[in-house]
Amino acid sequence: MGFTVYRGSFTAEVFCDFLDRLNRQFDRPVHLVVDRHSVHRSKKVRTWLADHPGRVTLHLLPAYAPETNPDELVNSDLKRTLLPASRARNADQLADEVRRFFRRRQKQPHIVRGYFQGPHVHYITEMPGM
Repeated sequence: MGFTVYRGSFTAEVFCDFLDRLNRQFDRPVHLVVDRHSVHRSKKVRTWLADHPGRVTLHLLPAYAPETNPDELVNSDLKRTLLPASRARNADQLADEVRRFFRRRQKQPHIVRGYFQGPHVHYITEMPGM
């Protein structure tokens, strides 16, 4: 499970920075499950993927349907687990707590797998042309 915590808007630049980090971190191809956010399908991202052939494959989740999207289960887990116990007093502290949460989840693959095994979860399709 890869993640990034950022401030501001989710842009193609933010996502390409994340792709760069994944590309440096792994010495084998990466399969990345993403929703159909316009950033994921942007020209800048397509260019990044074309410039790094075979390094990252994007797999798109079905069109907007939160009950079928494993990412929504991740968000729900984050909110259910972190927010009630949060002691954050500012954005920096909250970002630190979110990073700790996701680092814990990275060490719990059984929980990550569970995000994809929900009763209404639909599975991914490879991004056309990638």
